[in-house]
Amino acid sequence: MQNLKIQSQLFFPSFPLPLSLCEPNLTSSPTMAATTPSPREENVYMAKLAEQAERYEEMVEFVEKVSASAEKEELTVEERNLLSVAYKNVIGARRASWRIISSIEQKEESRGNDDHVAMIRDYRSKIETELSNICDGILKLLDSRLIPSAFAGDSKVFYLKMKGDYHRYLAEFKTGTERKEAAESTLSAYKAAQDIANAELAPTHPIRLGLALNFSVFYYEILNSPDRACNLAKQAFDEAIAELDTLGEESYKDSTLIMQLLRDNLTLWTSDMQDDGADEIKEAAPKPEEPKQ
Repeated sequence: MQNLKIQSQLFFPSFPLPLSLCEPNLTSSPTMAATTPSPREENVYMAKLAEQAERYEEMVEFVEKVSASAEKEELTVEERNLLSVAYKNVIGARRASWRIISSIEQKEESRGNDDHVAMIRDYRSKIETELSNICDGILKLLDSRLIPSAFAGDSKVFYLKMKGDYHRYLAEFKTGTERKEAAESTLSAYKAAQDIANAELAPTHPIRLGLALNFSVFYYEILNSPDRACNLAKQAFDEAIAELDTLGEESYKDSTLIMQLLRDNLTLWTSDMQDDGADEIKEAAPKPEEPKQ
Protein backbone atom coordinates (compact mmCIF):
# COMPACT_ATOMS: atom_id res chain seq x y z
CA MET A 1 0.00 0.00 0.00
CA GLN A 2 2.48 2.46 -1.16
CA ASN A 3 2.20 5.71 0.74
CA LEU A 4 -1.14 5.59 2.46
CA LYS A 5 -2.08 9.21 2.76
CA ILE A 6 -3.62 9.25 6.15
CA GLN A 7 -4.76 12.83 6.12
CA SER A 8 -8.10 11.86 4.64
CA GLN A 9 -7.35 14.30 1.86
CA LEU A 10 -5.73 17.52 2.93
CA PHE A 11 -5.21 19.18 6.28
CA PHE A 12 -7.76 21.79 7.23
CA PRO A 13 -7.13 23.56 10.52
CA SER A 14 -10.84 24.05 11.18
CA PHE A 15 -11.88 20.54 10.19
CA PRO A 16 -9.99 17.62 11.70
CA LEU A 17 -9.96 14.73 9.26
CA PRO A 18 -10.15 11.03 10.15
CA LEU A 19 -7.53 8.60 9.04
CA SER A 20 -9.21 6.32 6.61
CA LEU A 21 -8.06 4.38 3.57
CA CYS A 22 -8.36 7.02 0.98
CA GLU A 23 -5.80 8.30 -1.37
CA PRO A 24 -3.14 6.22 -2.98
CA ASN A 25 -0.24 7.30 -5.06
CA LEU A 26 0.49 6.07 -8.55
CA THR A 27 -0.45 2.44 -8.77
CA SER A 28 2.18 1.63 -11.38
CA SER A 29 3.85 2.97 -14.48
CA PRO A 30 1.89 2.25 -17.65
CA THR A 31 3.43 -0.39 -19.88
CA MET A 32 1.97 -2.05 -22.96
CA ALA A 33 2.53 -5.57 -24.15
CA ALA A 34 4.24 -6.13 -27.49
CA THR A 35 1.17 -7.95 -28.80
CA THR A 36 -1.94 -6.10 -29.94
CA PRO A 37 -3.85 -5.16 -26.77
CA SER A 38 -7.55 -5.72 -26.30
CA PRO A 39 -9.82 -2.69 -25.75
CA ARG A 40 -9.89 -3.60 -22.06
CA GLU A 41 -6.08 -3.60 -21.87
CA GLU A 42 -5.93 -0.32 -23.76
CA ASN A 43 -8.25 1.33 -21.25
CA VAL A 44 -6.23 -0.04 -18.33
CA TYR A 45 -3.13 1.49 -19.91
CA MET A 46 -4.88 4.80 -20.52
CA ALA A 47 -6.16 4.85 -16.93
CA LYS A 48 -2.57 4.51 -15.69
CA LEU A 49 -1.47 7.22 -18.09
CA ALA A 50 -4.21 9.57 -16.89
CA GLU A 51 -3.22 8.82 -13.29
CA GLN A 52 0.38 9.81 -13.90
CA ALA A 53 -0.81 12.96 -15.66
CA GLU A 54 -3.10 13.63 -12.67
CA ARG A 55 -6.12 13.89 -14.99
CA TYR A 56 -8.44 12.02 -12.69
CA GLU A 57 -11.76 12.82 -14.36
CA GLU A 58 -10.43 11.16 -17.50
CA MET A 59 -9.03 8.32 -15.41
CA VAL A 60 -12.58 7.70 -14.17
CA GLU A 61 -13.80 7.52 -17.77
CA PHE A 62 -11.16 4.94 -18.67
CA VAL A 63 -11.80 2.70 -15.67
CA GLU A 64 -15.53 2.84 -16.32
CA LYS A 65 -14.81 1.57 -19.83
CA VAL A 66 -12.71 -1.21 -18.29
CA SER A 67 -15.64 -2.17 -16.08
CA ALA A 68 -18.04 -2.13 -19.03
CA SER A 69 -15.77 -4.30 -21.16
CA ALA A 70 -15.41 -6.82 -18.33
CA GLU A 71 -19.17 -7.42 -18.52
CA LYS A 72 -19.97 -10.07 -15.89
CA GLU A 73 -16.33 -10.88 -15.16
CA GLU A 74 -14.78 -9.78 -11.90
CA LEU A 75 -12.26 -6.97 -12.20
CA THR A 76 -8.65 -7.87 -11.54
CA VAL A 77 -6.98 -6.51 -8.40
CA GLU A 78 -5.11 -3.98 -10.53
CA GLU A 79 -8.30 -2.84 -12.25
CA ARG A 80 -10.30 -2.42 -9.07
CA ASN A 81 -7.43 -0.48 -7.51
CA LEU A 82 -7.34 1.86 -10.50
CA LEU A 83 -11.09 2.36 -10.08
CA SER A 84 -10.66 3.19 -6.41
CA VAL A 85 -7.79 5.60 -7.04
CA ALA A 86 -9.62 7.40 -9.83
CA TYR A 87 -12.80 8.05 -7.89
CA LYS A 88 -10.94 8.85 -4.67
CA ASN A 89 -8.97 11.62 -6.31
CA VAL A 90 -12.02 13.06 -8.08
CA ILE A 91 -14.12 13.05 -4.91
CA GLY A 92 -11.18 14.10 -2.73
CA ALA A 93 -10.71 17.42 -4.47
CA ARG A 94 -14.38 18.31 -3.97
CA ARG A 95 -14.41 17.18 -0.33
CA ALA A 96 -11.41 19.40 0.29
CA SER A 97 -13.12 22.34 -1.42
CA TRP A 98 -16.31 21.79 0.57
CA ARG A 99 -14.46 21.80 3.89
CA ILE A 100 -12.62 25.01 3.05
CA ILE A 101 -15.75 26.82 1.84
CA SER A 102 -17.73 25.64 4.88
CA SER A 103 -15.02 26.97 7.18
CA ILE A 104 -15.05 30.36 5.44
CA GLU A 105 -18.85 30.41 5.61
CA GLN A 106 -18.77 29.95 9.39
CA LYS A 107 -16.28 32.79 9.77
CA GLU A 108 -18.33 35.16 7.62
CA GLU A 109 -21.48 34.26 9.55
CA SER A 110 -19.75 35.06 12.84
CA ARG A 111 -18.75 38.46 11.43
CA GLY A 112 -22.29 39.20 10.25
CA ASN A 113 -21.30 39.51 6.58
CA ASP A 114 -24.67 38.42 5.21
CA ASP A 115 -23.92 39.35 1.59
CA HIS A 116 -20.79 37.23 1.62
CA VAL A 117 -22.59 34.36 3.30
CA ALA A 118 -25.22 34.31 0.56
CA MET A 119 -22.56 34.10 -2.15
CA ILE A 120 -20.66 31.43 -0.26
CA ARG A 121 -23.78 29.31 0.14
CA ASP A 122 -24.45 29.44 -3.58
CA TYR A 123 -20.89 28.36 -4.26
CA ARG A 124 -21.06 25.60 -1.66
CA SER A 125 -24.26 24.35 -3.27
CA LYS A 126 -22.42 24.01 -6.59
CA ILE A 127 -19.72 21.91 -4.93
CA GLU A 128 -22.35 19.77 -3.22
CA THR A 129 -24.01 19.07 -6.56
CA GLU A 130 -20.68 17.87 -7.93
CA LEU A 131 -20.14 15.70 -4.86
CA SER A 132 -23.59 14.17 -5.23
CA ASN A 133 -23.07 13.41 -8.91
CA ILE A 134 -19.72 11.72 -8.30
CA CYS A 135 -21.05 9.63 -5.43
CA ASP A 136 -24.18 8.68 -7.35
CA GLY A 137 -22.03 7.57 -10.29
CA ILE A 138 -19.79 5.18 -8.38
CA LEU A 139 -22.63 3.90 -6.19
CA LYS A 140 -24.65 3.03 -9.28
CA LEU A 141 -21.66 1.18 -10.75
CA LEU A 142 -21.10 -0.70 -7.49
CA ASP A 143 -24.73 -1.79 -7.17
CA SER A 144 -25.35 -2.66 -10.81
CA ARG A 145 -22.09 -4.30 -11.74
CA LEU A 146 -19.17 -4.54 -9.31
CA ILE A 147 -20.81 -6.01 -6.20
CA PRO A 148 -22.97 -8.56 -8.09
CA SER A 149 -19.91 -9.82 -10.02
CA ALA A 150 -17.67 -10.13 -6.95
CA PHE A 151 -17.04 -13.71 -5.85
CA ALA A 152 -13.84 -13.68 -3.80
CA GLY A 153 -14.19 -12.62 -0.17
CA ASP A 154 -11.65 -9.82 -0.46
CA SER A 155 -13.45 -8.44 -3.54
CA LYS A 156 -16.81 -8.42 -1.79
CA VAL A 157 -15.38 -6.61 1.22
CA PHE A 158 -13.48 -4.18 -1.02
CA TYR A 159 -16.60 -3.12 -2.94
CA LEU A 160 -18.96 -3.08 0.05
CA LYS A 161 -16.47 -0.95 1.95
CA MET A 162 -16.27 1.34 -1.07
CA LYS A 163 -20.07 1.56 -1.10
CA GLY A 164 -20.04 2.53 2.56
CA ASP A 165 -17.33 5.12 1.96
CA TYR A 166 -19.27 6.96 -0.74
CA HIS A 167 -22.51 6.96 1.22
CA ARG A 168 -20.44 8.36 4.11
CA TYR A 169 -19.17 11.16 1.87
CA LEU A 170 -22.78 12.03 1.09
CA ALA A 171 -23.61 12.06 4.80
CA GLU A 172 -20.80 14.57 5.37
CA PHE A 173 -22.71 17.38 3.67
CA LYS A 174 -26.34 16.28 3.33
CA THR A 175 -28.89 17.49 5.88
CA GLY A 176 -32.19 16.31 7.31
CA THR A 177 -33.77 13.20 5.80
CA GLU A 178 -31.10 12.91 3.10
CA ARG A 179 -28.36 12.79 5.70
CA LYS A 180 -30.25 10.19 7.71
CA GLU A 181 -30.71 8.00 4.62
CA ALA A 182 -27.04 8.34 3.66
CA ALA A 183 -25.96 7.39 7.18
CA GLU A 184 -28.26 4.35 7.19
CA SER A 185 -26.91 3.23 3.82
CA THR A 186 -23.35 3.67 5.08
CA LEU A 187 -24.04 1.58 8.16
CA SER A 188 -25.71 -1.15 6.11
CA ALA A 189 -22.82 -1.41 3.63
CA TYR A 190 -20.12 -1.38 6.31
CA LYS A 191 -21.93 -4.03 8.36
CA ALA A 192 -22.34 -6.28 5.31
CA ALA A 193 -18.64 -5.87 4.55
CA GLN A 194 -17.75 -6.53 8.19
CA ASP A 195 -19.72 -9.80 8.28
CA ILE A 196 -17.85 -11.13 5.24
CA ALA A 197 -14.49 -9.83 6.44
CA ASN A 198 -14.86 -11.49 9.84
CA ALA A 199 -15.80 -14.79 8.20
CA GLU A 200 -13.36 -14.87 5.29
CA LEU A 201 -10.42 -12.54 5.90
CA ALA A 202 -7.69 -12.77 8.52
CA PRO A 203 -7.63 -10.05 11.21
CA THR A 204 -4.35 -8.85 9.69
CA HIS A 205 -5.69 -8.58 6.12
CA PRO A 206 -5.21 -5.00 4.86
CA ILE A 207 -8.74 -4.78 3.44
CA ARG A 208 -10.30 -5.96 6.71
CA LEU A 209 -8.18 -3.49 8.67
CA GLY A 210 -9.03 -0.68 6.25
CA LEU A 211 -12.71 -1.44 6.68
CA ALA A 212 -12.40 -1.27 10.47
CA LEU A 213 -10.56 2.04 10.16
CA ASN A 214 -13.19 3.68 7.96
CA PHE A 215 -16.10 2.12 9.84
CA SER A 216 -14.78 3.56 13.10
CA VAL A 217 -14.39 6.98 11.46
CA PHE A 218 -18.05 6.76 10.44
CA TYR A 219 -19.10 6.09 14.03
CA TYR A 220 -17.02 9.00 15.28
CA GLU A 221 -17.73 11.65 12.64
CA ILE A 222 -21.18 10.86 11.27
CA LEU A 223 -22.97 9.11 14.16
CA ASN A 224 -21.14 11.11 16.85
CA SER A 225 -20.49 7.92 18.78
CA PRO A 226 -16.89 8.04 20.07
CA ASP A 227 -17.40 5.03 22.33
CA ARG A 228 -18.41 2.76 19.46
CA ALA A 229 -15.66 4.22 17.27
CA CYS A 230 -13.03 3.47 19.89
CA ASN A 231 -14.37 -0.01 20.62
CA LEU A 232 -14.37 -0.98 16.95
CA ALA A 233 -10.89 0.42 16.31
CA LYS A 234 -9.45 -1.16 19.45
CA GLN A 235 -10.94 -4.57 18.70
CA ALA A 236 -9.55 -4.55 15.15
CA PHE A 237 -6.14 -3.45 16.41
CA ASP A 238 -6.01 -6.04 19.21
CA GLU A 239 -7.13 -8.89 16.94
CA ALA A 240 -4.46 -7.99 14.39
CA ILE A 241 -1.76 -7.72 17.05
CA ALA A 242 -2.66 -11.20 18.30
CA GLU A 243 -1.96 -12.67 14.85
CA LEU A 244 0.87 -10.41 13.77
CA ASP A 245 3.36 -13.28 13.73
CA THR A 246 1.31 -14.99 10.99
CA LEU A 247 1.42 -11.96 8.71
CA GLY A 248 3.07 -12.62 5.36
CA GLU A 249 5.88 -10.44 4.10
CA GLU A 250 3.85 -9.28 1.08
CA SER A 251 1.22 -7.51 3.18
CA TYR A 252 3.24 -6.73 6.32
CA LYS A 253 3.89 -3.10 5.40
CA ASP A 254 0.30 -2.38 4.40
CA SER A 255 -1.23 -4.05 7.44
CA THR A 256 1.08 -2.51 10.02
CA LEU A 257 0.59 0.94 8.51
CA ILE A 258 -3.19 0.70 8.84
CA MET A 259 -2.76 -0.62 12.38
CA GLN A 260 -0.76 2.51 13.13
CA LEU A 261 -3.61 4.63 11.80
CA LEU A 262 -6.07 2.77 14.03
CA ARG A 263 -3.85 3.43 17.02
CA ASP A 264 -3.40 7.10 16.08
CA ASN A 265 -7.16 7.59 15.88
CA LEU A 266 -7.66 5.83 19.21
CA THR A 267 -5.15 8.18 20.80
CA LEU A 268 -6.80 11.22 19.22
CA TRP A 269 -10.35 10.20 20.07
CA THR A 270 -9.66 9.34 23.70
CA SER A 271 -7.82 12.65 24.03
CA ASP A 272 -10.71 14.55 22.41
CA MET A 273 -13.18 12.97 24.81
CA GLN A 274 -11.11 14.36 27.65
CA ASP A 275 -10.31 17.85 26.41
CA ASP A 276 -12.35 18.44 23.23
CA GLY A 277 -9.20 18.85 21.15
CA ALA A 278 -9.31 19.54 17.42
CA ASP A 279 -6.46 17.53 16.01
CA GLU A 280 -6.36 15.74 12.71
CA ILE A 281 -8.22 12.45 12.40
CA LYS A 282 -7.00 9.87 9.95
CA GLU A 283 -8.58 7.70 7.29
CA ALA A 284 -7.39 4.81 5.24
CA ALA A 285 -6.06 5.29 1.73
CA PRO A 286 -7.60 3.84 -1.44
CA LYS A 287 -4.69 1.81 -2.22
CA PRO A 288 -4.73 -1.76 -3.20
CA GLU A 289 -3.58 -4.36 -0.86
CA GLU A 290 -0.49 -4.84 -2.97
CA PRO A 291 2.82 -3.68 -1.52
CA LYS A 292 3.59 -1.10 -4.10
CA GLN A 293 0.61 1.06 -3.78
